[in-house]
Amino acid sequence: MQFAAGDPSAMHEVYRRHAALVFSLCMASLRHRQDAEDATQQVFTRAWRSRETYDVSRPTGAWLTGITRRVVADTLSARERQRQNAEATANELVRQEASQPTDVVVDRLVVQQTLEQLEPPQDEILRLAYTNDLPLKSIAERLGMPLGTVKSHVHRGLARMRERLEVHDG
Repeated sequence: MQFAAGDPSAMHEVYRRHAALVFSLCMASLRHRQDAEDATQQVFTRAWRSRETYDVSRPTGAWLTGITRRVVADTLSARERQRQNAEATANELVRQEASQPTDVVVDRLVVQQTLEQLEPPQDEILRLAYTNDLPLKSIAERLGMPLGTVKSHVHRGLARMRERLEVHDG
């Protein structure tokens, strides 16, 4: 098959034939359109990068479904890690409350709550960028996402946080 040989036009054909299937599987599992779109992009990116492993005797849809299952599992695991991190951060903030002025604690809690209201992977990306001070390129590599997708998540996530914080301050 031309796809396994690295023919870009074959990738286009694989995408044309199977994007709807991959997206519907992602949407059914993740239940959030943006996450499903990002996961679909990850599936095809992983497929292209691992095209040498494709067994041409197997149906392409079945191979992509396997990749989709792994991407969805990774996304759901990331969500769980984010939830646990948010919980741990909230607990740490509560412990620090006694030693810090009230307004600092309130500000941190408001930002933390606003981060928790974001959908994955935006919340995780923003935590990595601003709490862990990681560059976007490192975040993209760590999460296995294209850099453009990470940048888009940062932009949309900050816009959502700004909206929520403005409502809170108003």
